[in-house]
Amino acid sequence: MTILKIIKYPDPILSRKTLPIEKITPEIAKLMGDMVETMYAEAGVGLAAPQIGISKRVMVIDVGVELDEGFKKPYLIQMANPEIVSAQGEVEWEEGCLSIPDFRLNTKRKAKVVVKGMDKNNKTIEILAEGLLAIAFQHEIDHLDGKLLIDMVSKTEREKYLKLCK
Repeated sequence: MTILKIIKYPDPILSRKTLPIEKITPEIAKLMGDMVETMYAEAGVGLAAPQIGISKRVMVIDVGVELDEGFKKPYLIQMANPEIVSAQGEVEWEEGCLSIPDFRLNTKRKAKVVVKGMDKNNKTIEILAEGLLAIAFQHEIDHLDGKLLIDMVSKTEREKYLKLCK
């Protein structure tokens, strides 16, 4: 597995809608594995293919699962062509993004989502997600649709952020 470079805002690939994939090939499986390694190396909870410069509809997520002792065990999701098929409720959440360093934003997201997609074995799966997992799915699917967290703020705020990064 390889740790890949994270593409940073305002790179235009981050604003492009991705292309769906027909099936998980060995190349896509390797890509997913590299994305997992990169996500863990960057201490992220999710990563979408555009964040590593690839315009394919592929994402990985691991928010961990809380155990009684306060520890988390890995709960890795590798998915292609994810789509939200139902959503309900609303929750406020503070989000960050590996492609937008040092930027945090309080967002309003759906509290619960059902996401349908293809797993790494080419099987169609549906996952009911709430809490951080629901937020992560919505955030990564936004990436796949060319939408960024920073797009939720005014142009003035985006320009201010870019000046701080220079």
